[in-house]
Amino acid sequence: MALLESPVSIYALGGLGEVGKNTYVIESERSLILIDAGVRFPEATLPGVDYVIPDYTYLKNNRMKVKALFITHGHEDHIGGIPFLIRSINVPVIYAPRLAAALIRHKLEDNRIKDPIKIVEYDADDVINIGDDFKVSFFRVTHSIPDAFGICVDTKQGRIVETGDFKVDLTPVGPNFELNKLAKLGSEGVDLLMADSTNAEIEGYTPSERNVKAGVEDIFDKAPGRIIVSTFSSNINRIQQVVEVAVKHNRKICVLGRSMINVVSIARKYGYIKIPDASLIDDTMVRNYKLNEICILCTGSQGEAMAALSRIVNHEHKTISILPGDTVVFSSNPIPGNGALIDKLVNNLVKMGADVKQNSIAFSLHSSGHPSRQELRLIQKIVNPKYFFPVHGEYRMLKLHSELAQQVGLAKDHCFICDNGDVLSLYNHEVTRGGHVPADNVYIDGNDLDGVSSAVINDREILKSDGMVAVLVTIDSRKNKMITNPIVYPRGFGATMDSHVVRHAQTYVAEAINDLMQKKVTFGEIKSTIKTVVAKYIHRKTQRNPMIIPVIMNIQ
Repeated sequence: MALLESPVSIYALGGLGEVGKNTYVIESERSLILIDAGVRFPEATLPGVDYVIPDYTYLKNNRMKVKALFITHGHEDHIGGIPFLIRSINVPVIYAPRLAAALIRHKLEDNRIKDPIKIVEYDADDVINIGDDFKVSFFRVTHSIPDAFGICVDTKQGRIVETGDFKVDLTPVGPNFELNKLAKLGSEGVDLLMADSTNAEIEGYTPSERNVKAGVEDIFDKAPGRIIVSTFSSNINRIQQVVEVAVKHNRKICVLGRSMINVVSIARKYGYIKIPDASLIDDTMVRNYKLNEICILCTGSQGEAMAALSRIVNHEHKTISILPGDTVVFSSNPIPGNGALIDKLVNNLVKMGADVKQNSIAFSLHSSGHPSRQELRLIQKIVNPKYFFPVHGEYRMLKLHSELAQQVGLAKDHCFICDNGDVLSLYNHEVTRGGHVPADNVYIDGNDLDGVSSAVINDREILKSDGMVAVLVTIDSRKNKMITNPIVYPRGFGATMDSHVVRHAQTYVAEAINDLMQKKVTFGEIKSTIKTVVAKYIHRKTQRNPMIIPVIMNIQ
């Protein structure tokens, strides 16, 4: 009997213990493929950060094995990392559904990436062979964006099914979930199922996207003035629902926010959003119509400072401002960590006279794109996997999803709750835990595409909570002595320049430096002494730990 080849490794560089940054890897001895390459949007605890992406170091070190990137759908937490990934490694080909492919092309153009990137569009019936190692096929799922797919990867060691983001919507806006195809894969045998865990805490079924239309209709029927609808720019099915209601009520549609304008433009081009040309106006034309003839579609439902809705509220938009009597609709649920930002935005809107509508029992204004517990049970029953790897969720979601799989028949030791970087090994249809690959966070700050490290973020946290103290020392290195007394500058720290804490800190530094310079010393030793002396004294007097920044001027 011929020996089997080496095991196949399965792991995540992002997407575990978090919502976002989805990047999953399947690796054989010769080949490596990725499923999705997303970003995570930063919480309020990450000052100055625009995006969080995975650490691609392992991929760089194995760049010759990288054969392809497969995209399940066009949301930012699945495609947003592509510009950063392709700057790190050569990805020979990106396979993506039609809409996601269009969004990726625009993203590459927007990021001024000139290198030719091969993007191949796939459909539900395509089968793609990656050498002799992987055979990749697809099944359509229902989600909050059109052209969403799950992926099946057949390897020499067994079959892996990754659901992508989905919900089992039996009355979808768009094509049906190919449950029959998924059932066929299950009947043939699935060794490892990787499934979306985002709503694993919610019992029952996720409501159909069509339910939202009734809540939106009710608002359009009653609103006396302008209607401003804020949602995710990538929630194309939701945008189409709002557009249909707006056109029915003879309201002109104005689209605001860079990402919303881009996505709506692409989706209209490909026929996923249908807005009559006569119904679409730009922001400079809004003043030409009565208030009850206007519907504004914009970004900012998560309270983001730079999004269109926040800029309107903060009087930073060049043509649009909030008017008393405006109805503002938040057609989304808060992402974990964004609640405080949204509350602040809502309060400001109410102060300005707006009537704010959020998703509630009274108004069905949002339907999740992710499966609740009964849908997760259904998928387990249909696929009937030997082993289960919950993905796409915070730790508690992954754990609940694992427990749910056990409820419907899987053994506990066949369920794997992993962290980013933890490796599962598939060998001869059996899955075991393997080693670990580097999978840290990289923080993208402004135009610095290399990102910043966790250490920089920790420094910002210190500056935010405890401030900083700069200590200026002037020395003559030839004579090995201090020229003038040290000067201590506190910033973002409770003490003022003339406080006793600052005066005493200056005295302690002077004494320490004079003692130190009784012998020849290096700049490094002087800086270390300043940090130690000032940090100890300030903590003893204030219980604070500001960042200490020594500055040494050498006068010769």
